[in-house]
Amino acid sequence: MALDDRKSEFTFVGTRPNRPDGLDKVTGRAKFGADATAPGMLHGAILRSPHAHARIVKIDTSKAQAHKDVKAVVTRDDFAEVPFKPGLEGEFWNVLENVMAGEKALYDGHAVAAIAATSALSARDALKLIEVEYEVLPHVTDVDKAMAPDAPVIREGAADYSVPEGMHPNVVRYHESGHGDVEVGFAEADLVVEDSFVTEATHQGYIEPHACLATLGNDGKGELWCTTQGHWIAQKTCAALLGIETSQLRVTASEIGGGFGGKTTVFIEPVALALSRKANRPVKLVMTRSEVFRATGPTASASMDIKIGMKKDGTITAAQGVFRLQGGAFPGAPGDMTAMCAFAPYNLTNVKQVGYDVMANRPKQAAYRAPGAPMGAFAVESVIDELCKKLGLDPVDVRLKNAAYEGTKASYGPRYERIGLVETLEAAKAHPHYSAPLKPGQGRGISCGFWFNHGGETSVSLALSEDGSAQLMVGTPDIGGSRASMALMAAEVLGIPYENIRVTIADTATLGYNDVSHGSRVTYASGLATIKAARHAVEKLSERAAAKWGIPVDAVKWENGCAVPSGPNAGDFDPMPLADITADMGATGGPISGHFEATPEGAGVSFGTHIVDAEVDPETGKTSITRYTVIQDAGKAIHPTYVEGQYQGGAAQGIGWALNEEYVYGEDGRLQNSIFLDYRIPVASDLPMIDTVIVEVPNPGHPFGVRGVGETGIVPPLAAIANAVSNAAGVRMKQLPMSPPRILAALKDNG
Repeated sequence: MALDDRKSEFTFVGTRPNRPDGLDKVTGRAKFGADATAPGMLHGAILRSPHAHARIVKIDTSKAQAHKDVKAVVTRDDFAEVPFKPGLEGEFWNVLENVMAGEKALYDGHAVAAIAATSALSARDALKLIEVEYEVLPHVTDVDKAMAPDAPVIREGAADYSVPEGMHPNVVRYHESGHGDVEVGFAEADLVVEDSFVTEATHQGYIEPHACLATLGNDGKGELWCTTQGHWIAQKTCAALLGIETSQLRVTASEIGGGFGGKTTVFIEPVALALSRKANRPVKLVMTRSEVFRATGPTASASMDIKIGMKKDGTITAAQGVFRLQGGAFPGAPGDMTAMCAFAPYNLTNVKQVGYDVMANRPKQAAYRAPGAPMGAFAVESVIDELCKKLGLDPVDVRLKNAAYEGTKASYGPRYERIGLVETLEAAKAHPHYSAPLKPGQGRGISCGFWFNHGGETSVSLALSEDGSAQLMVGTPDIGGSRASMALMAAEVLGIPYENIRVTIADTATLGYNDVSHGSRVTYASGLATIKAARHAVEKLSERAAAKWGIPVDAVKWENGCAVPSGPNAGDFDPMPLADITADMGATGGPISGHFEATPEGAGVSFGTHIVDAEVDPETGKTSITRYTVIQDAGKAIHPTYVEGQYQGGAAQGIGWALNEEYVYGEDGRLQNSIFLDYRIPVASDLPMIDTVIVEVPNPGHPFGVRGVGETGIVPPLAAIANAVSNAAGVRMKQLPMSPPRILAALKDNG
């Protein structure tokens, strides 16, 4: 990116205006997934397997079809012969197999049939009339057990080319990366610590369940309204599964009541469309909370082995990690991401990481803010903390000594461009929290965290109105304040007030393809596209001004929302405001708009450092987080309040993951805690005030220096909290969550 494309002084960017969706949300005017209705609408319900692993011998739907209120029943047979795309394979096949079971039910909660009826109650009642004959098969839900030689095979032939020979068929992907010679590095160390760590699967915990309203006619044309982080991927996937042309399915994203990565795929939408096609009426499907837990995508569970060598002065001489992640009954666990992120904050001469993607009889995992990275950070940062403790070294100083910086060869391969890890560590050391005294029974923990960030296909359109206001259409659902950020960036380029720009999330029929709102990409990629689209509009505004003045367009420049002569030789003209140009644009060449589409490649990477204080009651094992500080590099905070909210949200979710949240499976392979009463996410009384420090080291790949901030914030908490709890309890905690019974057991084992 050319240097003159970058900006460092701002008028609107960096301010904190009111959010544009605030009034709609507090008054109930905003429409979420379950708010959509249609004339003649039917209600759908899905029958789910009660077994963790079972062959489906027979499904008899005749009694359900005879029910007076039932208008359609679908099973896998209704997806089997798609007219345009037969023989689905790869991820499309996996998604199809997940949304409606084929020969086997692969986990507790796997969909096996669905009904559309005239009321939600009738649909649920009619489900009881479907008779399914199962042949129950052996199951496995633990990642280590799933790799054992005697583990039941979930699906033969699912492994890709990367898996070494001799591995169990449940191992479906393998990753190995690093550089140097770890054995040489370990020989140079004064101390080597080797340990193993375990994390359980957790759910994103979004408050809004999955919901959709679908219409699909016999002519192959359809409409879908759904709660999603990416309506273009929903369009593409549903069209493939239903065998219709992609352009004939129009998808509109509703407001979203939380996603955090869990709404980047489809679970019920293809089923609703299939029911609608069969009934020839609109069908609405809304998941119950139990269905959300049993049948949508949690994060993976992990089992990890870490070995790190260190000299007495704190220099890390070698680091090695093996990361085993299960992603449910399908390929997709982010074992590679865990491996690549685990050591990424450090400048290492000798490093090696291995990642395994393992299948188990659980629901198909989905992203959860920096998928895979929090687990790896928990294991690696715990060992670094243990090394610091045994060598009597300051944990921040050790991290500063080994921190990655511009030019460092990353553990996973490339060299970093300008990054801000060192700045976050320096800010941590200087923060009053780090030097504050601790009370008896309290401990302090430190952790660094890393995430890649992503660009992705992006398209934006901006249209100017005659009164000088602007309408901006973006294709990325707003999951973290992006409408406000887009309006601020457009205002910065156009030079008009933030309040004069309305940002709309376009549907799939009114804008070019947009990738999902994930990978910390939206403020970076949609923001870059917004800046470019606004600059495109400014070019046209300048052309109109030049024509009015009778001077060449290159003699016009844009300043503070006005066209002005570029210099004394360009002529003596008063500044021409944007509104004066748009007022008569119909007579000077027609509408003025800007557009931009691209797949930007300069997303950069992101680092953060967290400080946590925890207090442990040795009699009950109860942990209280007494103080929390998040320090993270945002590149440039477009709307600082939203950035702080992302930091605090990551910390809050990390507290739940570290202390309470986990999927609990019984011996029968069934989920035991499928409601919020039993799956305990943090409430207000569980959380301290979370302090934030925004570090700004501009990303060279963005005109305004933006880095994504949505995911890095959840990477350090697990390790920082585990280090604080371990230091408070006097015993190293190696399994998450650190629930009171686990802490008491660790204290007892430690005498």
